[in-house]
Formats: sequence, C-alpha cells, structure tokens
Amino acid sequence: MDAREDEVTRSVPRLLRTSAAVSWRFVVVIAGLYVVVQAVSYLAPVVIPVAIALLLAALLSPAIARLVAWRVPRGVATAVVLIGGLAVVGGVLTFVITEFSNGLPQLSQQVNKSLDAIRTWLRDDMHVNQQQIQDFFGRIVDTLKNNQAEITSGALSTVATVGELLTGFLLMLFTLIFFLHDGDGIWRFLTRAVPVDVRDRVDVAGRRGFASLVSYVRATAAVAVVDAVGIGIGLWIIGVPLVVPLAALVFLGAFIPIIGAVLTGAVAVLIALVANGVVPALVVLAVLIGVMQLESHVLQPLLLGRAVKLHPLAVVLSIAAGLLAGGIAGALLAVPLLAVLNSGVRSLLSNSDSQVRPSEVDATAAAEAGPAESGQAKSGQAESGSADATPAG
Repeated sequence: MDAREDEVTRSVPRLLRTSAAVSWRFVVVIAGLYVVVQAVSYLAPVVIPVAIALLLAALLSPAIARLVAWRVPRGVATAVVLIGGLAVVGGVLTFVITEFSNGLPQLSQQVNKSLDAIRTWLRDDMHVNQQQIQDFFGRIVDTLKNNQAEITSGALSTVATVGELLTGFLLMLFTLIFFLHDGDGIWRFLTRAVPVDVRDRVDVAGRRGFASLVSYVRATAAVAVVDAVGIGIGLWIIGVPLVVPLAALVFLGAFIPIIGAVLTGAVAVLIALVANGVVPALVVLAVLIGVMQLESHVLQPLLLGRAVKLHPLAVVLSIAAGLLAGGIAGALLAVPLLAVLNSGVRSLLSNSDSQVRPSEVDATAAAEAGPAESGQAKSGQAESGSADATPAG
C-alpha cells in the first residue's frame, strides 16, 4: 500500500506537489489571521484601550525610569508621572477649547463674508437671480427639517459613543497604571506560557520589540510637535482663525504617519479658504507641503534611526489595512504594531540574539539612549529588574 502511494506521489509533477503544499499552508495562515482579526474586532472595546495604554506606557516609562534612578519608589514615581501627565493633557485641552470658543465668532463673521461674496459672484458673474439663490438655501433648510428624526437619532448615538469613550478611557487609565507600575512582572508572567528552551529568546525578542515601540513613540511625539508648531506659526502669520485648535488637530493627526498630518493639514487649508480666500489657502498649502517635506526627509530618518526601520510602502500598506480593519483606531495602532513585530521577528530570526540574555538587552537599549538613561537602566534593574526596553513599562 505504501509503495503504491509512493508511486502515485511520484507520478504527480514536483511543481504541482510543491504548489499544493504551499497553497494549503497559505490557506491555513489566512484562516488563522481571519480568526484573529475577527476576535480583535469583537473585543475592540477592550483591545483598543489596552493598546493605547501600551503606547502611553512606552511614552511615559523613561520618565519613571529617571525618577527610579533618583531613588524615588516606583509606586510614587508612577503616581507622579501619571498625575502630571493628566494635568498637562487637561490643561492643554482646556486651553484648546477656550481658544476654539473665542475664535468661533471671528470665524462666523468671515464665513458670512465669504457667503456674501459667493452670492455676489453668483448674481453678477453667473447671472443667477436672487430668488434662485434664496430657493437653494431654503431647500437646504427644508432638508434639515425633514431629516430631524435622523439627526436626533444621530445625536443619541453620539451620546452613546461618548459613554463608550468614557468607559474606554477609564479602562485605558486603569491598565496604564499597572503597565507603568509592574510591567516587567506582567511580561515575565506572560513568558511563562512559552516553552523553557525558547523562553529566554522570546523574552529578548519581546524586550527588543518594546524598545522599538519606545523609540517609535518618542520620535512620533517629537515629529508631531514640530508639525504642529510649524503649521501653527504659518497659520498665525497668514491670519487664519482658530490657530491653536488647528495646530492641536495637526499634532493629534501626526500620530498616524504620512496620512494623519496630511488630512488634518487639509482641514487647515479648507478653513483658510473659507475664512481668508484662495491666495491665503494656497500659502497655507505651501506651508503644509514644506512641513511634510521636513518631516519625511529630515525628522523621520534622524529621530527614528535604526531602532524602527520601516519601509514607507510598508507604513502606507499597514495604515490602509488598519483603517479597513479598525477605522481610525486601526490606522493609529497599525504602524506601532508593525514596528514591534518587525523588531521582535528580526530578533527571533537572528542567530546572535539566541545567545543574548534579557538583562543585556536592557543595558544595550539604555546605552543607545544615552549616558543619562544608561544610569537609569542600571538603577531600574537593581530595584525592579526592568528598564526602558522592558515590555509594558
């Protein structure tokens, strides 16, 4: 029977056998990825806050490491950094909302002037009579009245969304506290599920992945600040209203590489077009292009360096896939996930990393960060066995 099966197998062309073997394995991988995506989508109210907490842990962990190096207890350091961060975010949000409220009257006046200019252009240049213009705006008002029920239901769904956002924020904050305070302990607990013979190697890969995440978050925050300041100064010089809210919007959008800053900058161009006219809008567009060129050719290569080395095509495709799979949250988390996977997989495939101990990874990451953080890493390892490169804080 075995001889007959071998004979039948040999009778099948080798190319066909290889193609069939690759095909069914490919189908299994795609099916596994589909199950993972569906599970993540179903658990999105939990997964997204935890992922954002991990990003914030990567951003705040250097500050905690510095305080620990100054012999501040880790619990106190966590409380100080967390409360300080919330105070800064709350103050900035209050300032942005205040500036937005103060700038709305000016924007309304300029929008009314623009509408009057459009009416004049339609009447004088396009020869549209006043009655047709009034009928057009009247139809818009009637449409709003006829769809009042849909608008009301949309408002109710917005209220529900606000409740979900508040719940997600509380979950994110709760998770962030534990990531910052005992991230190393959480990681060691997770690595216990890995077989003993490869546990150290997985540990090293995870720490290298988190080190890449720290580098990515730092670089992205720095790039976002430069984008917001550069575009904000340009808007202020040109005289576009709502400078501070638009700059804050650009800052938030810059956390989605390539696409985010372009979309939020387009909003600034649209506001300039409506409020100031065509020429100021073109100047704002030129400022936006200049800032984007500075980001792509100087800031990204200089700040990210070798820690997070991703091809621009991989970045764009990951953002597109994240946008399709998870909307704005998916686009925000796609590139950090890709950076972590890139660093972790490269570490797993590297023969040199198989002989590296986890503590050596922490020391190397701290040395690359600079002398000051090298001292932080040594102190942090002495007290809690973790450093900047430790997953989840």
